[in-house]
Amino acid sequence: MADVSDLLIDALDRVRETVHGLLDDLPEDRLATPPVDGANTVAWLVWHLTRVLDEHVADAFDLDVVWTSGGWYERFDLPFPASAHGYGQSSADVLAVRVPAADLRGYFDATYELVAGALRGLGEDDLDRVVDQGWDPPVTLAVRLVSALNDATQHVGQASYAAGILTRG
Repeated sequence: MADVSDLLIDALDRVRETVHGLLDDLPEDRLATPPVDGANTVAWLVWHLTRVLDEHVADAFDLDVVWTSGGWYERFDLPFPASAHGYGQSSADVLAVRVPAADLRGYFDATYELVAGALRGLGEDDLDRVVDQGWDPPVTLAVRLVSALNDATQHVGQASYAAGILTRG
C-alpha cells in the first residue's frame, strides 16, 4: 500500500516527466519565446516552478536552497536578485530568462533530488508540523507540500500549453 511519501513523490515524478518532455521536444530557440505578446515563456515557467519548489521545500525542511547552494543562480546569470522566484515579475523580466534547456533541466533535476530526498520516509505524523507561522491559520507541512506541488503542476501545464502553441502549424 502506498504511503504519503509514495504519493507525493509520484506527483513530483509526473512534473519531472513533463518538464523533461518539454525540454526534450521544444526547439531551443523557442524556449524564451512567448506564445503571444506578454505571455510567460516556457523557459520562465520552468524556472519559476523550479524556484518555488526549491524555496518552499527547502524552507519547510530547513535545507539549503539549491538555487544558491548549487550555483544555479550564478550559472543562470539573470538580472534579478538571488531571492527572486517569479512572483510579480514583469513581461520584460519573463523575457530575461534566456537559458539553455540543459541548464533548466539541471536546475530542475537538482531541485527534484532535494524535494524527493525530503519526501522519502515522510510519515503522516509529520504532516501536521507547522512550517510557517506567518499565516492565519499557520501553514502545516501538508499544506505547504500540496501548495508547492499544485503550483508546479499548474505551471508545467501552462508550459506545455505554451509549447504546443509554439510548435503548432
